[in-house]
Amino acid sequence: MDVDTRLLRYFATVAEEGSLTRAAQRLYVSQPALTKQIRQLESVLGVPLFTRSRSGMTLTEPGRALAARVPGLLAGWQAALRETRSAARRADRILRVGFLASAANEATQPIIAEFARRRPDWRAEMRQAAWSNPTAGLADSDVDVALVRLPFPGQETLRVVELFSEPRCVALPENHPLAGRGTIDFRELWDEPFVAAPPETGPWREYWLAADERDGHPVRIGAVTEQPDDWLTAIANGYGVALAPESAARFYTRPGVVHRPVTGIGPSRVAVAWARADDADPVVQDFVRCCREVCEGT
Repeated sequence: MDVDTRLLRYFATVAEEGSLTRAAQRLYVSQPALTKQIRQLESVLGVPLFTRSRSGMTLTEPGRALAARVPGLLAGWQAALRETRSAARRADRILRVGFLASAANEATQPIIAEFARRRPDWRAEMRQAAWSNPTAGLADSDVDVALVRLPFPGQETLRVVELFSEPRCVALPENHPLAGRGTIDFRELWDEPFVAAPPETGPWREYWLAADERDGHPVRIGAVTEQPDDWLTAIANGYGVALAPESAARFYTRPGVVHRPVTGIGPSRVAVAWARADDADPVVQDFVRCCREVCEGT
């Protein structure tokens, strides 16, 4: 019998959380999709794994037996996957660098150049992730190191070093009543529809909606997007406004969209992140040092 390791990972998360809602947030998937995956695993195994109730998800006896084994199985598989990809990386001398949107802004190219100077026989391969993947590929071992925006779900399981921060701004349709303002107070945006990241990104989505800085005022969602181009299109078409790093005004511009400074909210923080298992990896640590030195110097 073959079982997808993803199903086992989903099962383990639901077992730990005892809640489909919290597990879905941790896994960056929607709750209906997670429910479908749990039912698929139960169908493959031919046994019920959870008892469902209003209070949450409780493991059955077969579920407890599986839960006792799954963490070790997943840890072994992750180690094998990481070692296999590390061997391939060493053979090809390619460091896979995940990033979101503008990465480390104008510091990105100097970081890559410094890494090339330190490791002339290596190449940093940049891989852009969708906003539905706030770890930029680290969570699934798709990349070796990542340039990310804080906070993001799951960052407590990784090594994270903050590099710098920048103010947040708001992106508006150019014909919006507030578009002619020099600066906008965030309170003036509370009743506006917002263009948001997918719901399954949890804390990431909430941060870019500034949900904790609204004094309990509800958020209105006008559109949901995963990529910068779709995000800009939704704003230009008037589906909503959106918070963004100040650098978005330099890196993500298009006709019909303007960016304005916002007061009353905290800044966006850029960091470099990597897996704890790579603490002793000399190539990964060289890249981290390049990030820190370049950003400290600028």
